[in-house]
Amino acid sequence: MKTFFGLFTLLFLISIHGFSQELNVGDKAPEFQAKADDGSTWDLKNYVGNKYIVVYFYPAAMTGGCTKQACAYRDFKNEIASANAIVVGVSGDNVEGLKLFKKANDLNFPLLSDESGAIAKKFGVPTRDGGSISREVDGQNYDLVRGVTASRWTFIIDKEGKIIYKNTEVDASKDTQEILDFIKKNS
Repeated sequence: MKTFFGLFTLLFLISIHGFSQELNVGDKAPEFQAKADDGSTWDLKNYVGNKYIVVYFYPAAMTGGCTKQACAYRDFKNEIASANAIVVGVSGDNVEGLKLFKKANDLNFPLLSDESGAIAKKFGVPTRDGGSISREVDGQNYDLVRGVTASRWTFIIDKEGKIIYKNTEVDASKDTQEILDFIKKNS
């Protein structure tokens, strides 16, 4: 009876909170695919083995901290490329919102839509309810919709597909410099 109660409790907690595995440094990165801001499908397996892959999760396109973080990645693109790395941003925003975010800020790296939170869950990134915000782009108002709101976490995946860096307390304004320093120090 005690075992049955324990199993029931575990299944109940999983059904309420969902099951996500926390990834740690040294773990194999989970495989994933997602729709990118340009409508294409971005697949991690197409990039593993070639370069370091910076995967950063952010709460919502076109908000203060998220814009600051994305623009820093944009501005440091040459330094990131020189460190043999690529960057991909992941949020719960839909593809249309990501397209506007990229256009409004002249972003030069892929933004991936994780409306259901499935990718965040694979990485153990906490999510909460989504929402929408209105923003003006080129004189026209748009509603940007996101299915979930992910916490701001950053990972680096090495050429063997392993997590070599994990930051769960990201400072949006320092994230880019911190990942660059880490890659340079560890490559």
